[in-house]
Amino acid sequence: MPPIKIDPNPRMPYQHPMPKETLPDIVIPDAVPQDERIWVPQADRVWFRPLCLNRSQGYWMNLLRVRKSGVLSRHRHPQSVHGYVIKGRWHYLEHPWVAEAGGYVFEPPGETHTLVVPDDVEEMITLFQVNGIMYYVDAYGDPLGFEDVFTKIDMCREHYAKVGLGADYVDQFIR
Repeated sequence: MPPIKIDPNPRMPYQHPMPKETLPDIVIPDAVPQDERIWVPQADRVWFRPLCLNRSQGYWMNLLRVRKSGVLSRHRHPQSVHGYVIKGRWHYLEHPWVAEAGGYVFEPPGETHTLVVPDDVEEMITLFQVNGIMYYVDAYGDPLGFEDVFTKIDMCREHYAKVGLGADYVDQFIR
């Protein structure tokens, strides 16, 4: 393999136009928002804040927030999930480890687990990239429902319309 050439002008921006089909960047300066209306309710004491809802590749990135102890229903992922704990801690009933602030979690495809925030944690916030779907199941694997990028978009539209931000508020996160 030939060596990589040294760029004589590394601080000069790219000098050609971007492809016209390129979508705009998403830049969110307040990823952990102060405006409570941005958090979309998902379950009792559980909310999510969309960051990127990618329709064409079927994934979403969001902050998951749980307050005062809570459970995110048992679920399975057919594709991998990545998480970075920003605040608090949580664990899966099915595993001995605990995810704590500053920690990273990789969830392999096919795993089924039940996310729990312990009673002594006031608030947990974790950045998740979910690829594909969340397939909700009971303790024996029988189906209870699912979420995907499209149901997430629908949840956001409904919530943002209800709280006065407008149903189209979610459009800034959709790619």
